[in-house]
Amino acid sequence: MKYGNIKLIDSSNGEGVRVSLYVSGCRNHCKGCFNEATWDFDYGEEFTPIQENEMIEACKKSYISGLTILGGEPMEPQNQKALLPFIEKFKQECPDKTLWLYSGYVLDKDLRPSGRKYLEGITDKILGHVDVMVDGHFVMELKDLTLPFRGSKNQRLLRKSDIEQLMK
Repeated sequence: MKYGNIKLIDSSNGEGVRVSLYVSGCRNHCKGCFNEATWDFDYGEEFTPIQENEMIEACKKSYISGLTILGGEPMEPQNQKALLPFIEKFKQECPDKTLWLYSGYVLDKDLRPSGRKYLEGITDKILGHVDVMVDGHFVMELKDLTLPFRGSKNQRLLRKSDIEQLMK
């Protein structure tokens, strides 16, 4: 998997000060996307154990609230496969920190069993570690700058209990 950017200090993509990973690769191609460069699966650098360890060590700092993964599209199948071990390592080494995940896919449509981006044995494990998820395509006509942590009115901010309920 490639990534377009890593921010070791980010206050825009979740509550508190966070570490953020912008993965490369997205098939959604939302009109007005703020990060079009990351649509290309070959954009950026290879995500290696060096970056993993750097991000996890940064997350251990007392002023960091957690990790945010966005893109690109983290829930593209090839990205899910690469992200699961990293997410599991993060949760093991930083159990008191939160994981935020941004996806243009709809949780209870695209990411559930029989959904178009669901991977047996992977998607459920990733979602089981997510504390907050923002789901849904960015829709330019529904853009609303007053919404916390999301760009358009159709996108949902889902807490862990919401995620669990929608995945039943």
